[in-house]
Amino acid sequence: MDEGLFDVSEPSAPQPHPGSAERVAANAPLAVRMRPQSLDEVVGQDHLLGAGSPLRRLVEGAAPASVLLYGPPGTGKTTLATLVSQAIGRRFVALSALTAGVKEVRAVIDEAKRRLTRSGESTVLFIDEVHRFSRTQQDALLGAVEDRIVLLVAATTENPFFSIVSPLLSRSLVLQLHPLTDEDVRVLIRRTVADPRGLDGKLGLAEDAEEHLVRLAGGDARRALTALEAAADSAASTGLSDIDLATVEATVDKAAVRYDRQGDQHYDVTSAFIKSIRGSDVDAALHYLARMIEAGEDPRFIARRLVVHASEDIGMADPTALQVCVAAHQAVQFIGMPEGRLALAQATIHLATAPKSNAVIMAIDSALSDVRSGGAGTVPAHLRDGHYAGAARLGNAQGYRYPHNVPEGVLAQQYPPDNLVGRDYYEPTARGAERALAERVPKLRKAIRGE
Repeated sequence: MDEGLFDVSEPSAPQPHPGSAERVAANAPLAVRMRPQSLDEVVGQDHLLGAGSPLRRLVEGAAPASVLLYGPPGTGKTTLATLVSQAIGRRFVALSALTAGVKEVRAVIDEAKRRLTRSGESTVLFIDEVHRFSRTQQDALLGAVEDRIVLLVAATTENPFFSIVSPLLSRSLVLQLHPLTDEDVRVLIRRTVADPRGLDGKLGLAEDAEEHLVRLAGGDARRALTALEAAADSAASTGLSDIDLATVEATVDKAAVRYDRQGDQHYDVTSAFIKSIRGSDVDAALHYLARMIEAGEDPRFIARRLVVHASEDIGMADPTALQVCVAAHQAVQFIGMPEGRLALAQATIHLATAPKSNAVIMAIDSALSDVRSGGAGTVPAHLRDGHYAGAARLGNAQGYRYPHNVPEGVLAQQYPPDNLVGRDYYEPTARGAERALAERVPKLRKAIRGE
């Protein structure tokens, strides 16, 4: 389930909001103690929290509207829902779509109606994982939402335009939360180390340990703070004054990968990855892929490198390589990580085991070299555009021979400028699917050039 920015509860039945942060037990998890107490403490969602934004207006008591909070786990959906409830002084009830059904939803609505009638008290109903509700369960909310018996704040990790029924969508504001950046997570970690609600400055945090926690988080603040808490407990129990990298590695059972995404390691590992694919060493290629993934490299960057490599070092020796890599890039964008690693691995294996040819890059670079050196001659008149008045009087498109008019589909005709007649750019190899082209291309050139 999506646990929100710092939420650790998983309510299965209507539960009143436990109260402000001051009443959170001292032995509560670090992530709970550090839950933001105001919108100003929320990080990474500035686009939703600016002056006059719908969410800020809702928190500040403007005309209420039900909202659907859509975004990846650990970005603050539950926290924002709680802040909405606290700020406007309403009763807060939380349900999880993993366990609640129509019965529980109707019980909340009935109680909300009684409270509204008896004392005028409104109810904020927070539903986590709302996309898991069936159509019937979602329909059960419609009347209460439309009549404002409850103010619905629902959270989903899936696109609500596919997973939420249209009537409920039309009655709600859809607010998309962005994934937390590394810098967002770093801000939260440093705040936790210093804040009295957190470690209260009693332990320091080494720079490399902090960096490892940021990478471990993967944009999920709660994951980062859970790992920090485990490392802090370990450091305190062994009398350390600082949380070092070894302590973090030991407590989370995950070694830090020495990899600087802006430094030498980024370029060295990327270079080794590409050269291993080019050298057809599938095992080495997978090793470097794993290092990049584990270190938190942007999977879209990896996918882009694979797409480039598919044309640069394989090309027409296996024309399906580019299709596989473009599909992998789309898959990474569509499903994200960690599942996206499978598409990246498949593309890596495909490229590493494919026959190799650099004929594509050699061909286009040779053609570019001629153009850049002044070899861009005049387009032959019979190839020029003839689809406008007066083109024929200029001689454009006159004498052009249509290849489909002959049985072979190929006929003698000049295509390049005069100064490039006879210039060959593409030289297919005898490897893979390009072997057939190595036989076909010379025959095509002879037919076209009338040789």
